[in-house]
Amino acid sequence: MSFKGQHILSVNQFDLDSIQSIFQVAHSMEPYASRHKRTKVLDGAILGNLFFESSTRTRVSFGCAFNLLGGEVRETTGMQSSALAKGESLFDTARVLSSYSDVIAMRHPQAGSVAEFAEGSRVPVINGGDGANEHPTQALLDLFTIEKELAASGQSVDGMHIAMVGDLKFGRTVHSLAKLLCLYKNIRFTLISPKELAMPDSVLAAIDNAGHQVEICDALEGKLGADIVYQTRVQEERFSSQDEANLYRGKFRLNQDIYTKHCKSNTVIMHPLPRDSRVDANELDNDLNLNPNLAIFRQADNGVLVRMALFALTLGVEHLISKYDCDVPWYTTKSSITSI
Repeated sequence: MSFKGQHILSVNQFDLDSIQSIFQVAHSMEPYASRHKRTKVLDGAILGNLFFESSTRTRVSFGCAFNLLGGEVRETTGMQSSALAKGESLFDTARVLSSYSDVIAMRHPQAGSVAEFAEGSRVPVINGGDGANEHPTQALLDLFTIEKELAASGQSVDGMHIAMVGDLKFGRTVHSLAKLLCLYKNIRFTLISPKELAMPDSVLAAIDNAGHQVEICDALEGKLGADIVYQTRVQEERFSSQDEANLYRGKFRLNQDIYTKHCKSNTVIMHPLPRDSRVDANELDNDLNLNPNLAIFRQADNGVLVRMALFALTLGVEHLISKYDCDVPWYTTKSSITSI
């Protein structure tokens, strides 16, 4: 696909070639994301960062990614702080705010809302999550992480075994990731969830049509011997009541003891974050924090790289990054930082 001037709304837009193009640019962003260097390639450009649903990592990493490319960020957070609360349509909001921006990143609680917004936008729109529907940039950074983690042990995405665990019904990250994985060969999926929170039929159909193996179960024991274990939290904001969400909280917990008993020695643990660390949930126990195969924070770091790449590609400056290199005069290596 040609990225310049295009919206990024769904993983269905991508093929293997376009994914590898994104990843190639993402790898080139590592010196900038680590603050060894800075580029001013987007000096003067403005990102409209519109988050009408709560977010920490996605919102901040979008803003950070744009800043690291030299651009500036203008934000709207929460529905009540916007004109949408006064009845303004998504089309009208898009028409106005896109005149203030060169690219827009948007999250909204309703499925299909970002695509609707994009219809009125004059600039590229990147989907930061639309309800329980999709989260394409998360899926890309997840796949980028999987590729890097598996490569470290001499494996590839083709032929891998992934266990997806937790709320697979409302977890938009697993919907998008599963669809991207359908582009690869001979993937084995183990889908572990309460029956009521099973993967949607549309996603199962996509996996089946791609010819991959699928096992569906509602228990962890004996099912975690995968290359990747991708844990998700209960998406309580998607339930009709807190009491309903509480029925499923804490059903699938992973700690070091369970890991040792049921996972391979090199099984990679992933989670889109936030992990629910409340006592009654505790999806990924803190005793995993020192496990070298816990990739959740490397996964979050990779989000900046992938989002930098998407900004560069949609604005057509990916070939100009190094031309606008500059030093970071305050840069200090982490090893030189001392406690007061």
